[in-house]
Amino acid sequence: MIALADRFGRVATDLRVSLTDRCNLRCTYCMPAEGLAWMPQPDQLTDAEVVRLIRIAVERLGITEVRFTGGEPLIRRGLVGIVAEVARLDPRPRMSVTTNGIGLDRMAVPLRDAGLDRVNVSLDTLDPARFATLTRRDRHADVLRGLSAAVTAGLTPVKINTVLMRDVNDDEAPALLRFALEHGYQLRFIEQMPLDAQHQWDRHTMVTADEILAALKPFDLRPDVVSRGTAPAETWLVPGHVDAAGEPARVGVIGSVTRPFCGDCDRTRLTADGQVRNCLFATEESDLRKLLRDGAPDTEIAEAWRVAMAGKRAGHGIDDPAFLQPARPMSAIGG
Repeated sequence: MIALADRFGRVATDLRVSLTDRCNLRCTYCMPAEGLAWMPQPDQLTDAEVVRLIRIAVERLGITEVRFTGGEPLIRRGLVGIVAEVARLDPRPRMSVTTNGIGLDRMAVPLRDAGLDRVNVSLDTLDPARFATLTRRDRHADVLRGLSAAVTAGLTPVKINTVLMRDVNDDEAPALLRFALEHGYQLRFIEQMPLDAQHQWDRHTMVTADEILAALKPFDLRPDVVSRGTAPAETWLVPGHVDAAGEPARVGVIGSVTRPFCGDCDRTRLTADGQVRNCLFATEESDLRKLLRDGAPDTEIAEAWRVAMAGKRAGHGIDDPAFLQPARPMSAIGG
């Protein structure tokens, strides 16, 4: 087996697979109201191509975790079948999905039965009207139903991903944590990153990790005794609370901008059109789709993937004056 190692000693074991660049929301910090020019269908990997690349990653490159992302992965018609095929691999990777939660009430059980282990659900507000403003869609109740269905189906721990934006929803941090604690969800606050399609991100208006933690002071958070390892979130214990599994309740903060964790990154990314990205903020990609469609053997594809990861930079470089935001927005990269 070949390890996906880079020249700084990091080894990628976590694969993020984007299944589509399409989404059924239009979040203001992600894309314009009219949406984007979506990827042409012929450019998108087929279900069989997705499964083959994941198989190569697991069997030949040491991948142990697979996260399906988008766009919105639940709108990929073949999602349940892809999960079922990956569940048959030996060794079997742990699988999760990052979703906006719309449709999860219908899909939670089929996904669990196919072999999915857990879900992350994006939710930035508890206010339905504010949700409609943020996402340009009136689907707040659908997301809440999806969260509940995930717990009922056993796709736990159910994690909520929240992006706080100054003067938009930054007043909701305490309420969101109370909501998560009441329902046994694990909440993760994420600093807003320069990955919007409009290229309007402004560091000075971003809500920082320090500001998030200051807003949570009433909860008397305690440092987590469990090491974060390669996980992106710094976590704190919430005294007096447990999660749905009976474990001590935790809240996390992913400070991608102000508290970068690039030195411990263990992720490799595959876009919906078969490009390998060795960093979320990479400006270059490596084309595996062409190799697939030209009939390359697994060994050649695995070697191309290894070479792509070997060139990974030491960090994302957001603080570098020469930093360039990726041409692809988040919806076309996958979270």
